[in-house]
Amino acid sequence: MVSKITKKKKNISLDDLALMMGRGFNAVDKRFNAVDKRFNAVDERFDEVHEKMDEGFQRVDKQFGEVYEHIDGVRGELKADIEELKVNVNSLQIAVDGYAKKADTYFQEMVMLAHKVDRMERWILQIAKKTGVQLEA
Repeated sequence: MVSKITKKKKNISLDDLALMMGRGFNAVDKRFNAVDKRFNAVDERFDEVHEKMDEGFQRVDKQFGEVYEHIDGVRGELKADIEELKVNVNSLQIAVDGYAKKADTYFQEMVMLAHKVDRMERWILQIAKKTGVQLEA
């Protein structure tokens, strides 16, 4: 035989309903508070990460500033060195031009001297021939 279970209907008053609703809201509030605590913990961790990143960025900015100052100093030195090299190259170019002019003058004098020696040799040979003098090499 199957027994039949019947539930009794309980009459609930508005006060009872308000209490149940209040307990439900309290339970939900507790759960939200737990979630809020977790979010606050996550926010704190993000704040820590943000602070560490800011510190890192500040260190990197400082290092880049130092590197830039060093590069700027080296650039100034290189600029001065390049200017000095330009002056030195210009001086060398003037000196080489002077020596080239002297060499050109020297070679022209040598050519003229060679022509003079050739002319004098011809004269000596002509004189020796006319006077009958035998020249030996």
